[in-house]
Amino acid sequence: MLPAPANLATLSSALFDPLGIGRDAFHYWLDTIERSVLYLDVMRERGNQYLEHMEQTKPNVLGFDAEVLMDGRDLPRPVNYELMRILPPAGVEIDPDGRPFVVVDPRAGHGPGIGGFKPDSELGVALRAGHPCYFIGFLPFPVPGQTVEDVVDAEIAFLREVIARHPDTAERPMVVGNCQAGWQIMMAAALEPDCFGPILIAGAPLSYWAGERGGAPMRYTGGLLGGSWMTALAGDLGAGLFDGAWLVQNFEKLNPANTLWTKQYRLFANIDSEAQRYLQFERWWGGHVVLGAEEIQYIVDNLFIGNRLSTSQLSTRDGRRIDLRNIRSPIVVFCSQGDDITPPPQALGWVRDLYADVDDIQANEQTIVYCVHDSTGHLGIFVSGSVSRKEHAEFTANMDYIDVLPPGLYETTVIETAARDEDAVHIDGDYLLEFVPRELGDLDEIVRPSEEDDRRFATVARVSDINLGVYQMLVQPWLQALMTPSAARWIRRMHPIRLGYKLFSDRNPLMVPVPVMAEWVKADRHATNADNPWRVLEGIVSHQIAQSLDAYRELRDQASERLFLGIYGQPWLQTMVGLGAGNEPLRRRPGIEPDHRRFVENRKTELCSRIDKGSYHEAVMRSLIYVLGGAPATDERNFQRLKATRAEVEPSIDLAAFKALVRDQFFILKLDRQAALDALPTLLEGQSNAQIDEHLAHIEHVLDASGPLSEHSRERLSVIKAAFDQARPPASARTEARRPS
Repeated sequence: MLPAPANLATLSSALFDPLGIGRDAFHYWLDTIERSVLYLDVMRERGNQYLEHMEQTKPNVLGFDAEVLMDGRDLPRPVNYELMRILPPAGVEIDPDGRPFVVVDPRAGHGPGIGGFKPDSELGVALRAGHPCYFIGFLPFPVPGQTVEDVVDAEIAFLREVIARHPDTAERPMVVGNCQAGWQIMMAAALEPDCFGPILIAGAPLSYWAGERGGAPMRYTGGLLGGSWMTALAGDLGAGLFDGAWLVQNFEKLNPANTLWTKQYRLFANIDSEAQRYLQFERWWGGHVVLGAEEIQYIVDNLFIGNRLSTSQLSTRDGRRIDLRNIRSPIVVFCSQGDDITPPPQALGWVRDLYADVDDIQANEQTIVYCVHDSTGHLGIFVSGSVSRKEHAEFTANMDYIDVLPPGLYETTVIETAARDEDAVHIDGDYLLEFVPRELGDLDEIVRPSEEDDRRFATVARVSDINLGVYQMLVQPWLQALMTPSAARWIRRMHPIRLGYKLFSDRNPLMVPVPVMAEWVKADRHATNADNPWRVLEGIVSHQIAQSLDAYRELRDQASERLFLGIYGQPWLQTMVGLGAGNEPLRRRPGIEPDHRRFVENRKTELCSRIDKGSYHEAVMRSLIYVLGGAPATDERNFQRLKATRAEVEPSIDLAAFKALVRDQFFILKLDRQAALDALPTLLEGQSNAQIDEHLAHIEHVLDASGPLSEHSRERLSVIKAAFDQARPPASARTEARRPS
């Protein structure tokens, strides 16, 4: 941000006042000295906080009281995860029969608890909505020998426990996975789809090769390092443990201006008001944990470099295939254009990897909803108060609506409802969630697929396998024999990030006078005015430093991209690793394989045989879907009306059966629309005139929720009315029915 013109004017006018500028210089000098002392004291508190946090057996920054229900270390294959029940804060009422809400904490090097870090976090939103809430967290050290598969199986066991605790709740838990936890719960849902209700993945990478030129610099890291052998080296230096500080350091390198200057200068410039916010964040960001060497190797080889999750190439040790098409729950993907760790192409590219078109998504009975935020950063996706009060609040309030959306691909937008007060009774909160059907072509505008880049990343995967094999044969046995746990602990403690915390703590004798000096300063603080010309000049210099670091970042990222594209775009290298012209496709596309096509055809045949099977339930739902299919978008008001009247009109159908009804009727209309409409009178056989009138009134009542119908939708409604009229009993039959017996 450029310096404000008013500040520049203040600086210019000060130059013509020698006495004033001298006085301002003294005040600025005194303020700077005091701010420096207070800044050092905050750094000291940060270091002490870090050491205290790391010495805890179960460090956590969870902002809610919780009780442990299951300890993953007690499972048949133990892991360092645990299931906790969130205790509602005072004044918050929980509906024990409501749909459970489960947040899975991301484990990517930093400390545990970010999923419930703030009152406005995802957990806070769900608690205020009255949902029973649970949290799946982790401990700082893995159980020896635990694997990614063990963690996934543990999460499935935890969800079964949650379901068992709510026997009267028909709906399965809504599960939220942030960042790394997102792909973890997607793997779990692919293996055990019956344990999951709607799934929300926020800032979660699932397609690791995806990204557009000029962005997503992290996707080039594996290739520039020669593959995953560096990961194996780090694990061996840790005596079987991988220091999460390396992952945090990689995140910080993405934005050197913020890491090296802006974050610290913001604290220094606003030391009287910024200290608590800074320390609160650093308590989580600096709580580095470790991962098992086997875990991180699996992640890097199969996900980051291999990109095998989004193409169904992963299998468990007991032969279960991890195919994301097995997920039967609606999937909500929340990402942001401002996220440089998980940009939208990496969050959404898996849809294009798995499916040939939207018909393929629908044949697999999947509902995929995506929301792309304009600007928030990676952490802001799941900890920002403004995001939680808007997007997360709407996702939570409308999970039942999302749960019954017909299969397909949708983009959702959150709009304010101030101009729609007449519909407020049908809207939860201050915003309206609207869903627009999309095609894969619309998604391609975000994902920006590139066959040339795919070939480069496939080359990286082959090179990585070769380099890893050489390392494992020539270096790893010697290093594993030499490294001891004590040496590994010493190496972790000397990591630059960890060392920085310790050097500014009370364990450093040079910091002894700092708290005393800070108390003196606080007792007689001499803060200068914001319009002090020297303070204005300081801000200008700070701005220039940040801009210089941003320029360095852009040059570095551009050079890295050019180097990557140049090396792995060489035809001779691609040929050397077996990717020459005429070989198999670069990546598996499950959606176009013959066995999948046979599945789709069998599914169509099965549904076609049920076109004229059913009752008035099927007729009403088929009619609603047909008319709404003529609208360009749908929103929560339709569902709120339908939910409000369902208990009166269709009391025998619970939400699970209602969801199945919606899906089946959607498919039937998709397969053979005319036959589906012609079958409506058959489905209504035996209904009286009064009952048919009641069904039509119910349909119109639901359709009115979104305001006036379009011309196309009105035409479709007239077709439905005509079909219902055909089902009315003949006049003679009605007379006969009225005649006393």
